[in-house]
Amino acid sequence: MVDSQLLFISILATVIGWLAIYFSPSRFKGKITSGFVFINAILTSIPAIHVLTSDNIEILLSGVLLIGEIPIRIDSLSAWFILIINLTSITGVVYGLGYMKSYSDQKSNLTLHWIQYLLFHSSMLWVCMVQNSIVFLIVWELMSLSSLMLVIFDHQNNKTLKAGLNYLVQMHIGVAVLTVAFIWVYFSTGSLDFSAIAQFFSTYSNIWLFLLFFIGFGIKAGFVPFHSWLPHAHPAAPSHISGVMSGVIVKVGIYGIFRMITFLNSDYLIIGESILALSVLTGLYGIINSAVHRDFKRMLAYCTIENVGIVGIGIGLGLIGLGKGNTIMILLGFGGALLHTLNHSLFKSLLFFSAGSIYQQTHTRDMEKLGGLIHKMPQTAFFFLIGALAIGGLPPFNGFISEFIIYKGMLEGINSSNIYHVILIIISFSGLSIIGGLSILVFTKSFGTIFLGSQRTELHAEPNEVSFSMRLPQYIIIAIMLGIGIFPAFFFSYTSQIIIASFPKFAINNIDTLNPFIHSLSTVGIYAAVFLILIVLVYFIRSLFMNKNLTQKSPTWGCGYVAPRASMQYTGKSYSKTLGKLLGFIVTEKKKYTELESNEVFPEKRTHSAYYTDFFESRIIEKITNQIQYFMNLFQFVQNGSTQMYIIYGLFFIVLIFLGTLFNII
Repeated sequence: MVDSQLLFISILATVIGWLAIYFSPSRFKGKITSGFVFINAILTSIPAIHVLTSDNIEILLSGVLLIGEIPIRIDSLSAWFILIINLTSITGVVYGLGYMKSYSDQKSNLTLHWIQYLLFHSSMLWVCMVQNSIVFLIVWELMSLSSLMLVIFDHQNNKTLKAGLNYLVQMHIGVAVLTVAFIWVYFSTGSLDFSAIAQFFSTYSNIWLFLLFFIGFGIKAGFVPFHSWLPHAHPAAPSHISGVMSGVIVKVGIYGIFRMITFLNSDYLIIGESILALSVLTGLYGIINSAVHRDFKRMLAYCTIENVGIVGIGIGLGLIGLGKGNTIMILLGFGGALLHTLNHSLFKSLLFFSAGSIYQQTHTRDMEKLGGLIHKMPQTAFFFLIGALAIGGLPPFNGFISEFIIYKGMLEGINSSNIYHVILIIISFSGLSIIGGLSILVFTKSFGTIFLGSQRTELHAEPNEVSFSMRLPQYIIIAIMLGIGIFPAFFFSYTSQIIIASFPKFAINNIDTLNPFIHSLSTVGIYAAVFLILIVLVYFIRSLFMNKNLTQKSPTWGCGYVAPRASMQYTGKSYSKTLGKLLGFIVTEKKKYTELESNEVFPEKRTHSAYYTDFFESRIIEKITNQIQYFMNLFQFVQNGSTQMYIIYGLFFIVLIFLGTLFNII
C-alpha cells in the first residue's frame, strides 16, 4: 500500500515541479528541476528496490479515461530498468546544471527545457510500469515528444531542426507499428491488458506479432537498420541530454523487447537466431562507422548502436537457451544483456558528459581541430579515458564483466549438439571479438587526437577545466562502474533473480551448475581490486618522488623536424584511413573538391573536405524518401492558389459523398 502511494505521489510531484519551474526565477529553474528529479527518483526507487528484494507490485485503476482497468505493475524486470533510468537521469540533471549556465540568457527556452526534462524522466518511468496498451502508447508518445523538445533546444540551428524532424518521423513510425501490434492483440483477445499478449502468443504463431513489437521497440533501441535517428539526434542535443538519451532512452526500447520476450510461448529458436544474427551485424556496423567519424559526438552515437548490438547478442543467446531448455545459456545470455544495459548507461553517459565538457570549452565537435587538451582539462581527460577503457571491455571496469558473461554464454552454446547453432555462435563469438578490437581502435584514435599531442588550431577561447557541478556526476559514475568491476557476482546475482522471476514457466531453479562461474566472477573482482590498489600505490609513490624534482614541459616530438608545426601531427582520419578504405563498401567517403583543369598553369587556391555517409541512410532511406517526394510532387497542380478551384474541389467532394450515400456505397 505504501509503495502504491509513493508512485501516485511521484505523479503529483511532477505536476508541482512543472508549476515551480514555470513560476520560479531563471537562476533557480535548473536547481528546482534537479530537486524534483531527485524526489521522483526516490519515490519510484523505493518500490523498485522492494520488488527486487521481495514481491511484485500490482495496482488496478478502474474507470479512468473511459479505458477500463489500467494495470500498473512493477516486477523485477521493471524495477531493474526503473533504477537505471533514475540513476542516469540524476547524473544528467546535475551535469546539466553546469552545462546550461552558458544559455542563461535564453530564459523562456530554459523554462521549456527543464519542464520537458522532468516530463521526460517521469514518462520513461511510467513506460516501465503501465501495462494497458492505450495508456502505454500515450506515455510512450509523451516520452518521445518530450525527448524531441530536449533534442531541439538549439532550434535556431537548421541542422538541429532537421535532426529533430528526423527523430520525430522515425519515432512516430515506431509508434504506428506498436499501435498495429496492440490492435492485433485487442481484436484477437478483446483485452488491452499486457497479459493478453501472453494469451495471444499461447494461441497463435509468435513470430509475426513479435516481429511487429521488435520493429516498434527496435527503432527506439537503435538496432540496424532502424538506427538512423541516433547519429543525428545525439550530436544535435545538449550533451547532458545526449548522455541521458544514449544511457536510458534506447534502453526503454530494450525494455520493451525484453517485456515481449517474457510473453513468448513458442518459436524461441528462430526468434533467438534472428536477433543474434541481427545484433552481431548491428554491433559491427556501429563500431565500424564510429571508427571513421571525426565528430566525437557522432562517433559516440555510433558506439551506442554498437553496444545495443552487444545487448542484443545476449538477448539472442538467452532466447536460444529458452528454445533448447539450457538453463545456463538463459541465465548467462539474458543476465549479460541486463548487466550490459546498466553498464552501457554508465560509461556512455560518462563519455557524453566528458564530450560535452570538451564542446563547452572549445565550441567544436571536430576532433581534428583539437589536441593537447590533457594539459588544460586534465580531469575531463581522465573521465574520457576511464569511459574509453570501460566501453572497450577492459578490466577492471564494468564493461569487461558483462561482455565476459556474454562470452561465457556463447561458450556454453558451442557445446550444443546442433551444428547450425554451433556455427552461428562461433561466428557471433568472432563478431563480438572484432567489435571489441575495433572499439580499442576507436578510442585510442579519439583520446589521442583530442587530448594528446599539441593544439592543432586556434580556438576562440583558452579551454579550462569545467565546473565542479559538471565533474561531480562523472566521479559518481566512475565509482559505480568500479563497484560493478570489483563486486560482479553481487550484480549478476540480481540479474539472475530477474530472469528466474521473468520466466516462471521454465522453473529455473537448478542454478548450482553456475557456482563455478560465479566463483570465477568473484575472483575477477578480487584481482580488479588488487590491480586498482597497485595503480593507486604506484601513483602516490611516483608523485612523492616527482614532487621533489623540477618538471620541464616541451612540445610533442615532431618526427625529427627542428621546427615542427601542429598540422604535421597524425590526424584522426589518418589513424582510421586504412580501415575506411578496407571497408569502403560499408562506410562511403564523400569528397568535396574541384579537380585541376589541364589548362590551369597557375591554379587558384582550393579547399578540400571529406565526410562519411551512413550506408542505410544514403543508399536506402534517402532513395525511398526521394521517390515518395517525387510522387507527391506530381500532385502539386492541386495546390495552385486559385480560390475558385478550391471551391470546386469542395463541391466535387460534396457531390461525391451525396452519390455514395444515395447508392449505399458509403
